Amino acid sequence: MEKVLYHYKAIVVEVYDGDTCTVDIDLGLHTWIKKEKIRLNRINAPEIKGKERSDGLKSRDFLRSIISGKEVYIQTIKDKKEKFGRYLAEVWFENNKGKFININDKLVKEGFAVYKNY
Repeated sequence: MEKVLYHYKAIVVEVYDGDTCTVDIDLGLHTWIKKEKIRLNRINAPEIKGKERSDGLKSRDFLRSIISGKEVYIQTIKDKKEKFGRYLAEVWFENNKGKFININDKLVKEGFAVYKNY
């Protein structure tokens, strides 16, 4: 069972592929965690290596175009089954109209990822 931990502001410092990125997380009180890799929860995007490379690069580039270098909000989930030990996260960004969009769902809606339960 997944356990929701906390909500944080974060800055996206790198987007590796369509479902993995690196963030600097603001813990509050002038305390930051730097370069934490997170995996977007509930989704799976094509890999950027192997036979899925072309679709994987499109997914990565779409995600980069939306959140790279920007402030986002993350809801962390620690799932011991995640094979690399990364935190899973729901990621939200604020669009230019002040509306918060769940990027995990947006990637699926736009065809760059699929929903997947792990």
